[in-house]
Amino acid sequence: MTRRLRDGSSGDATPAELVGPILAAERILAICHVNPDGDAIGALIGLGHILHALPGEREVVLACQDPAPETLHFVPGVESILPALPADFLPEVVISLDASDPARLGTIFPSLDLNRALLIVIDHHITNLRFGDLNYVAPQAASTSQLIVRLADALGVALPREAATPLLVGLVTDTLGFRTSNVTTAELQCAERLMGAGANLADISQRTLATRPLKFMRLWGTAFGSARLDGAVLWAEVTREMRLAAGIDDDDDGGLVSQLIHAAEARIAVVFNELSGGGIEVDFRARPPYDVAAVALSLGGGGHPQASGCTLPGSMSDVQARVLPLVQKASRGVR
Repeated sequence: MTRRLRDGSSGDATPAELVGPILAAERILAICHVNPDGDAIGALIGLGHILHALPGEREVVLACQDPAPETLHFVPGVESILPALPADFLPEVVISLDASDPARLGTIFPSLDLNRALLIVIDHHITNLRFGDLNYVAPQAASTSQLIVRLADALGVALPREAATPLLVGLVTDTLGFRTSNVTTAELQCAERLMGAGANLADISQRTLATRPLKFMRLWGTAFGSARLDGAVLWAEVTREMRLAAGIDDDDDGGLVSQLIHAAEARIAVVFNELSGGGIEVDFRARPPYDVAAVALSLGGGGHPQASGCTLPGSMSDVQARVLPLVQKASRGVR
């Protein structure tokens, strides 16, 4: 495969339309977004097992610029994800997972020769820019991991036992244990299938949603103490010094924003996380019917109506001055 298939079109595709290019490829790269969450990691590892289950020989590389967070180290296969491509690996097909735009794919993506490789995008974010040659984008789905299950069906692959746990990790984490407003019978039926294939729902829920290392609790205690409420918007900041004092040596805040939104007074929660390499990561959460996806998209990020984010250059105060008025406007848009 040396040429794009759908020049000049949006390339919207069904799972069935992805089958031919995938089966024809001898070298496939699957890549997920930076600072990967459970759905990105789960979809990536699950897809890897499904591709290995296909008939014929093919080389499959799983890659992500950033390592999986500590809370996901229990997922079988996480050690197979590479931080960069092997020097001699030239993929014929590149599959982008759970990323709404190319910038979310980090440093690996710009190094790819997309004149020689077909780019397939598989994602469930409503803000997806459909930047692939073939785009399987399904915003009605609660997780990208669900879409990998559908792809397995289109490929005629029985769900491998090794894929069941990663994919259920993706579904559980992106729905917060099936508690988000976009959960339907489709998500529950998908979970039932993955459990039937060998995944343990109780263990996954406990490990991903109910357990955090003490260092994150220490960080949250500091951040909670300085959280500020302005109308319906509750926001907090995390600095490098706060993370170091809590014993955290990377940029992970343990999912603070998902804790912040539980405050009874909050309708929208925002966390400003100072990154070690510069800039501020901004995480948004909202309760229905509030929508933070448009705010994130306007700032170069993306996500879902109730869970979005972006990364911005500048100091903590500068970024807060830029973001908070937009969030306040979004909070006033609901009556």
